[in-house]
Amino acid sequence: MSGQIVRSADGCRLVDVIPGRSLGWIAPTPAFMQRTSHAVLGAHGVWLFDPVFSEEMMQRAQSLGPIVGVVQLLDRHPRDCARIADQLGVPLHVLPDYPPEPGDFEILEVTRRRLPRWREIAAWFPDSGILCVAEALGGAPYFRARGEVVGPHPVLRLFGPPRRLSGLTPTHVLCGHGPGLHAGDAGGQIDVAITHARRHIPSWFGQLFRPSRATD
Repeated sequence: MSGQIVRSADGCRLVDVIPGRSLGWIAPTPAFMQRTSHAVLGAHGVWLFDPVFSEEMMQRAQSLGPIVGVVQLLDRHPRDCARIADQLGVPLHVLPDYPPEPGDFEILEVTRRRLPRWREIAAWFPDSGILCVAEALGGAPYFRARGEVVGPHPVLRLFGPPRRLSGLTPTHVLCGHGPGLHAGDAGGQIDVAITHARRHIPSWFGQLFRPSRATD
């Protein structure tokens, strides 16, 4: 995409466009959270991940191909998953332990915690290099230390970076909060962000109080 910001009639911001392969949209509210939904084309159709409903973005998603399922990647991300699955007449998969049929992507267990309660999985499309992450990594300003395009969730940065996401080779990292990371060395950038998560705490903390961080 060009640098032009594209918004739908209901205020959603279009992001993470990989022509013929994926698109994402950031819900207008709450603005600070930057709740991002994704549609990703697999070998058998389009999968929706942690979606927030937008009529226009649903139409854009369907332009990639037939919707075959809705996947909730995080226990606290019901968002509009059930509504959209019901409206489209497709299965809803809530934190599946195994790849849902027809098996277009792999399931990675990211974290399973009791305190704080947190269960999260990620969807990995190795053939297209797309990694879809709900919240362990994010591109919203409050996730990132200086120099990071995406960074670990603040809680995980402090208490246990998501090392299960290290060692992969994505070229596209799609996040549930904020724009994603699109680069040939995306996997390396993620590895650095995870490995140095705690070391980067002073930088991350300092970035939180930059005036522009609330709106960039």
